[in-house]
Amino acid sequence: MKHLFPIVLGLVAPCAIAQTTVTVSTAPANADQVWYSLENGVVQTRPLAEWDIAFEITGITGSILANTGKGIAIHKAPFANSQWASIDTAGLAASWPAQHNSEVNWSSGAFNQGLTSNPFDLGWGVYNVVTHNITGDSAFIIKLAPTTWKKFRVNGFSSSTNSFSFTWSDLDGSNEQTNTLNRSTFAGRNFGYVSLTNNTVFDREPATNTWDLLFTKYMAFVPFPVPSMYPVAGVLQNADIPVQRVDDVTIDFTDWSAGTFSNAINRIGFDWKSFNQTTFQWEYVTDRVHFVQDRVGNIWKLIFTNYGGSTNGNITFTQELMSSVGVDEVRSGKVGLVAYPNPSMDGDITLITNMVSPTAVVSVLDLSGRTMYTVQLNGLQGLMQHRLDLSDLPTGMYAVRIQGEGTDATTRILLQ
Repeated sequence: MKHLFPIVLGLVAPCAIAQTTVTVSTAPANADQVWYSLENGVVQTRPLAEWDIAFEITGITGSILANTGKGIAIHKAPFANSQWASIDTAGLAASWPAQHNSEVNWSSGAFNQGLTSNPFDLGWGVYNVVTHNITGDSAFIIKLAPTTWKKFRVNGFSSSTNSFSFTWSDLDGSNEQTNTLNRSTFAGRNFGYVSLTNNTVFDREPATNTWDLLFTKYMAFVPFPVPSMYPVAGVLQNADIPVQRVDDVTIDFTDWSAGTFSNAINRIGFDWKSFNQTTFQWEYVTDRVHFVQDRVGNIWKLIFTNYGGSTNGNITFTQELMSSVGVDEVRSGKVGLVAYPNPSMDGDITLITNMVSPTAVVSVLDLSGRTMYTVQLNGLQGLMQHRLDLSDLPTGMYAVRIQGEGTDATTRILLQ
């Protein structure tokens, strides 16, 4: 069913930004992680090495990341939590493969791999659909440093306290420690972080709604010269920040509406550069552009042009605003019409109107002029926001038209 909800909104101002060259530094040896906003620049920088594991703050996937970028290795042991005291590492090297964070999804960390056929298996535990608790059932061996190994388990997640409990110790069971992470403490963040080395739980990332891209070192599958997981320096997207990568085009290509956006967090990734083993120089893909849709719906064009290597960790790119949620076709001096996000991945569209009219009709038309959706708005008074559910419409380009007393305005939207 399609719905529309009117909400009074503050002023939305138009903007226009020319192409800008930006250099983001992850420091020598890529020692820093940098959170970046396309509109506001660098939001926060923190040392990569200060954390070991991280717990997802929202949702029911129970994602737990490992800081494999600094060399941590996670091995799922063939022992249940109930066998904690009898865990040994015989066979680790031969048959316990290292587990890695997903390269495409924040909600599938290194501890969430190796799932069973149980649809509620989260890798480290099992979700209870009645209580919404998660019971830990799997033990892990963690390499914190080349000569530092620990055994680790997640005891569980309690929905009543909104907390994870976890335990770790030396392999022989000595120096056992238990800590908790309360998700409520990290409201508005993607993850809460833990240093097992220091036995600390801490906040280190900016609020989710303040950043678009993360510049960092991470583990990725590299197909050559030998297919393997390998530490790389690159760019990952925030959750719900879609990216369209376009290859085999000139750098002046701007038609972002013709392609498909992806929510895979490594859509920019690392492979816009490669190291030439003959010249010992970094080389760059020169026929690729990226279009990034930020959280409010602006479309930015990015071209990555330089990498300073481990010497300084500098990543250089150009960014240019292609489409702003505040710049739309206006056919009357009395009404402004804005539609975002544009493109929309799920058909959830927000309209912003600025008109005074007892009634107005919103129509969504396909490229042939056929009306695909219509709704009447009542009591429009100045600047207001309305949500449209267009999830039932096929993907494609549409015109959105609003007609009221003495007003007629149209804008375009792209559903993907």
